[in-house]
Amino acid sequence: MGMWHRARLRSTRKLRSFCTAVRRHIEDEGDWSYSSEWWGDNSVGHTLLRSTSDKGNGVVSVVAHHSSRPSENHWPGIERWLQQRYAEMHPGSENNEKFRILGYQWRVLRFNDETRQSTAKIMAAYRESDPGSIFIMQQANCLAVPYLKSMLSVGLASIASCNYDLMNAVHGKKTMNILCIGHGGGSLPLFLASNIKVMILSHFRYGMSKSQEEMSLMSEAKYGFILQPAAVVSQWAVVDIVEIDPLVISVSTQAMGFPHFPVMNPSGERVLSEPDPSSEVLWKGIHERLFLFESDAEEFIQNTTKIYDMVFVDAYDGDDIFPYKLRDPNSPFLKALKNHLNKEHGTVVVNLHSDTDIRDNAASIPSHHHNRLPLMGRHVSRVCHAYKKLVTENGSCGLGFSVSAPWVCNTSLAVCRGFRTDDGSLDRDKVLNTLISKSLEVENAMNLPFSCLQYIKSDFILADAD
Repeated sequence: MGMWHRARLRSTRKLRSFCTAVRRHIEDEGDWSYSSEWWGDNSVGHTLLRSTSDKGNGVVSVVAHHSSRPSENHWPGIERWLQQRYAEMHPGSENNEKFRILGYQWRVLRFNDETRQSTAKIMAAYRESDPGSIFIMQQANCLAVPYLKSMLSVGLASIASCNYDLMNAVHGKKTMNILCIGHGGGSLPLFLASNIKVMILSHFRYGMSKSQEEMSLMSEAKYGFILQPAAVVSQWAVVDIVEIDPLVISVSTQAMGFPHFPVMNPSGERVLSEPDPSSEVLWKGIHERLFLFESDAEEFIQNTTKIYDMVFVDAYDGDDIFPYKLRDPNSPFLKALKNHLNKEHGTVVVNLHSDTDIRDNAASIPSHHHNRLPLMGRHVSRVCHAYKKLVTENGSCGLGFSVSAPWVCNTSLAVCRGFRTDDGSLDRDKVLNTLISKSLEVENAMNLPFSCLQYIKSDFILADAD
């Protein structure tokens, strides 16, 4: 942590220009317009750590880049939020402990110096009474890479279209079991655990003072921070994470701002019997519902007893290859996953690289075909059919589709059980219109900092419709 120096982290006075049409005045600090701050090569940023994986991920490194947001004028409000959280954990200390923010950075996790495996924004702060007590916190509402927003958009819209009462899960009236295969920096599971609890804030905000309520609203809307009374008990999302590489797990907690408390040992117990005081200030109400397992995905899904409502698969190795056993239709992994997916509404979302055959042949397609529906490439189609078997075998009513993630060469594949339209038909337009309608409900109910609509509509292809 020796790289944290105030002079180097003070934000510049030059502010970026924004799109003024931000929904509900919520600023998306993960907007793609900020990618220029972290997209550069290693020479542009500051390398924090570098180590070699023994699990096929090659050289694993983390590079830090300056972040222009939030600007310095917002820091005092966040410092007060930290002070109030600390006072909740330590009654009677409200006026005795103050926090100071050092700055914000982008942290880019790379494999073999080429693949940007994960990008997260972190905040660094310290307690005034102990200037050496520097801690970092990943900003849970900030998703920097568009394919993550694409996966979330199609996943949440799909399960909401399967007669699953997503709003009850969002409001804490039922538990939502989620599995994330592939951890990286932890942005996806952290976003899920943080946001499928945000909406219930309105149900227990009563009784707060006006200043507390204003601080709660401010922190919820702008930074993803939640002012949660310690006595509140609820269900919300429980997120299991499976990561095969212990180095990636270590890097995520040391340098990417992911909390330590979710890390599990081989016996299925938490490595830490209780969270440290700083983690409680930052993550109480969130880190208790995250469980990070070091495991092979195939072994994990064969041995678990849980039934999952949603599964997100984002697993690439150091050569940027999606493991064959995670896409082989006859693999033990997919056969086991079928039995651990909710029979009524189970939904799986897979991150894939876009098909090179479609991109490479685009120039040769006659112009009169350009306005036709997009085709599903060979690789995406094969994976789609393998995963679609999960939700259609044994007479189950299921479907699969893919969309392209804007600005990057990724495809989000979604398959789900129990998809329903108003008239029961599953033609392309009916399915797309249902997803669009549900995506609007989701983004408004969860108060998301980005619109799901552009991700749902981006080159939408219904499986078997090509």
